[in-house]
Amino acid sequence: MSTSIEKITPYDEFNFLIPEDEFPKDGMSARAAAGIVISAEWTDANPMLNMSSFVTTWAEPEAAETAKRNIFKNYIDHDMYPQVFAMETRMVKWLHQLWNGPKEAEPYGTATVGSSEACMLAGLAHKWNWRKHREAEGKDVSRPNMVTGGNVQVVWKKFLRYFDVEPRIVPLSPGNYRLTAESLDKYVDENTIAVVAIAGQTFTGEDDDIQGIHDWLDDYEKRTGISIPMHIDGASGGFVNPFLYPDYKWDFRLPRVQSINASGHKYGLVPPGLGWIIFRERKVFNEDLVFYVNYLGGEMPTATLNFSRNAFQVAVQYYMFLRHGFEGYRRIMQHTLDNAIALRGILVDSGYFTVMNEAQRIPVVAVTLDSKIKNFNEFDVSNKVREKGWVLAAYSMPPNAEAVTSLRVVVRPHINLNVAKLLADDIVDACKFLEKHGGNAAPPTLHAHAAATSTKC
Repeated sequence: MSTSIEKITPYDEFNFLIPEDEFPKDGMSARAAAGIVISAEWTDANPMLNMSSFVTTWAEPEAAETAKRNIFKNYIDHDMYPQVFAMETRMVKWLHQLWNGPKEAEPYGTATVGSSEACMLAGLAHKWNWRKHREAEGKDVSRPNMVTGGNVQVVWKKFLRYFDVEPRIVPLSPGNYRLTAESLDKYVDENTIAVVAIAGQTFTGEDDDIQGIHDWLDDYEKRTGISIPMHIDGASGGFVNPFLYPDYKWDFRLPRVQSINASGHKYGLVPPGLGWIIFRERKVFNEDLVFYVNYLGGEMPTATLNFSRNAFQVAVQYYMFLRHGFEGYRRIMQHTLDNAIALRGILVDSGYFTVMNEAQRIPVVAVTLDSKIKNFNEFDVSNKVREKGWVLAAYSMPPNAEAVTSLRVVVRPHINLNVAKLLADDIVDACKFLEKHGGNAAPPTLHAHAAATSTKC
């Protein structure tokens, strides 16, 4: 006999075993479905305490309302949502100006799904340009390569594999975790489509030696006649450097810099996932990479890898630029950097840690345990502070610095000075406990480490 609706209690309604291997047969009430989803989320990390991620985890109510209004708009449908497209077009011009693009040039770029898509588009542009130039000279086009540092984010390794470009990855060394000009002569040649340098790298937050690489490529052209462009991966630094270091030449002020990407969902202060790719001028993005379609309404160009996607991140980025302006972003980035420096000072003064990023530009604290500590490691520290809810990144450095392990804290704008000090104290307390009782965490295998860092977050 079936139970009447009147006799079903709230507990009965939520007492539903979710099938693992087959599609649910029957539906349920909206209330029950929401309750089950919420209960499944209980053991997830609190995004506000996830200090391993660069991704924005807080928004003003007005920004959240902007997202809600635009959540059902398809970003790519410019015919139906022309004002979203107008916002994007305007922001491309703003970013071109923010990154000191030539005033006489036509700004060109697009919003993307995170920096991963942005990097792919930049890589394709440079591959196409290299191939066209080689074909015009009657030279072989079968062996393109790209030069990057071992500190490069995994998206570039994806690009190299997916689009059949030979990886020329300059290894790191203990104590030097960024790409410099020192070894470029062993990697750069006539088949190099571009050199990728990083502004705000994932591992330590440092910038590569962008000026030094640029100058070396100038000298290389004088010696060989071969001109090689640069791409700047500013996923993390692109929304910090312009506001805190206006005299620092990392951007289009350097003539070889032909493209820059940045993540709006990092220090651009937008929820995930939004990226930007901006080219020095229109001609850098080859017209062969642009498609024209009319099956969403009026004819429109499309030059992104992804087609349909949500419009809300674009609208929220527009809100954030209008809300804060240059001065607002400058204040936000300054207090965020100040809080990172305060946290780093407490960790280093504790005697447990050595700082890895002396040349710190973005609000990232990267430390390694002092060599005198033998009975616990960075993975133990990460595991111990997880008991307090904090999520910290612990990882082995890339080749040839695998022997070095790091503990990294990404300080984001929602973390105030009091919270930064609370986190620092919890890390130091974890070290005191582990010093007394020891740890037993092992570094992940190389395969597990690669899987754990397989997204450009």
